[in-house]
Amino acid sequence: MFEYAPAPESVRPEIKEHYGLFVDGEFVDGEAVFKSVNPATEEVLFTVAEAGAADVAKAVAAARRAQEAVWGPMSGAERGKYLFRIARLLQERSREFAVAESLDNGKPIKETRDFDVPTAAQHFFYHAGWADKLAYAGLGADPRPLGVIGQVIPWNFPILMLAWKIAPALACGNTVVLKPAETTPLTALMFAELCQEADLPPGVVNILPGAGATGAALVDADVDKVAFTGSTAVGRAIAKSIAGSKKKVTLELGGKAANIVFDDAAIDQAVEGIVNGIFFNQGHVCCAGSRLLVQESVADEVLSRLKERVATLRVGDPLDKNTDIGAINSAEQLERITALTETGRGEGADVWQPACDLPENGFWFRPTVFTGVQQSMRIAREEIFGPVLSVLTFRTPDEAIAKANNTPYGLSAGVWTEKGSKILWAAERLRAGVVWANTFNQFDAASPFGGLKESGYGREGGRQGLEAYLDV
Repeated sequence: MFEYAPAPESVRPEIKEHYGLFVDGEFVDGEAVFKSVNPATEEVLFTVAEAGAADVAKAVAAARRAQEAVWGPMSGAERGKYLFRIARLLQERSREFAVAESLDNGKPIKETRDFDVPTAAQHFFYHAGWADKLAYAGLGADPRPLGVIGQVIPWNFPILMLAWKIAPALACGNTVVLKPAETTPLTALMFAELCQEADLPPGVVNILPGAGATGAALVDADVDKVAFTGSTAVGRAIAKSIAGSKKKVTLELGGKAANIVFDDAAIDQAVEGIVNGIFFNQGHVCCAGSRLLVQESVADEVLSRLKERVATLRVGDPLDKNTDIGAINSAEQLERITALTETGRGEGADVWQPACDLPENGFWFRPTVFTGVQQSMRIAREEIFGPVLSVLTFRTPDEAIAKANNTPYGLSAGVWTEKGSKILWAAERLRAGVVWANTFNQFDAASPFGGLKESGYGREGGRQGLEAYLDV
């Protein structure tokens, strides 16, 4: 393995000591205050106001006024101008946002710099183009906005999930009240400042940091739609809470994706896809390829090359441009990953981890590969949401599909083979919302994303994602 000299990121964003709630175009105090911690060092980055039920009500009322008086009546062309402006400002401040995201989330700077922030900007550019063309989206001749949207996003892709939610909502003429995850509110609050810089009308975007109680208050508030990305357990609670109401909902929930490698696959290419599928963003990805299904005839070769490749991954400082795997987002998540890994050992699976030094402070976990995994094991059935791969084998294509579909989730899957006919055959039979062929974790604002079964319902992105934000 090559020895790399440290390559620290030189840009440092200006992070305030304290952030308030962003309501009706201004930062205001909340009912309480909590701390945001850098997961790589355990140092406090800043304090932030926590929204209570009264704060949620004020934000929803501000969003309602803005939607009825300004944003809803505004022409699509004018709304598009604001979205284009936001996209350009996000691009101009991209390095600042990327570094802030790494500090608050723990993910490597090369991921926030090269994927998270550029893709977030892409969503605003893409949806800005739709703002004056909604009548031609195939969703009816006169599609109308729903009104006020309550949005709750997770901690694994804070700025990107914000863009996925806010961009289509605004393009369709809605206003939003968004709650970022309690462990990663920084880039959402920086985005609020960006909205001020873009002269976005007050009340169109409102940002309410807080924990689960804040999210529950937002779901129960006078909103016309709830958009949630997060765990299946919380998604169930939301669906139950709004049942019988007139609120629309989209839920993008957990996953336990199968990455299937057939015996005719290009092995080296597949190994890179496997690594990207599970170790990207420390495995904090709902569509991560956390189950590897390998055809028995090539299993030994694939595992040998996979271990060689994983041993080269660099774990450490998220702000070092050489880092491949950063910090786990929180002590709570590290505890869950550790517990499920120990469960895998106890159930009889064989565990392999590369030898690598971990920093003394912060929340860290080595990339982990389990072999000898049975379908009944928890590590093969439950979403670990960390850098942990469970390897199973199969003999026939039918067995591969049966094992891949043997899960309550249905968010994504991957297929590796040189035969196009086999790709189409497998994709038709896999019960997953997204199927990648000879690649993994590829996203585009023009491509819809969403799951089946306990991975939720509704689509985000593309023309199909607009429907969830329109009264059609």
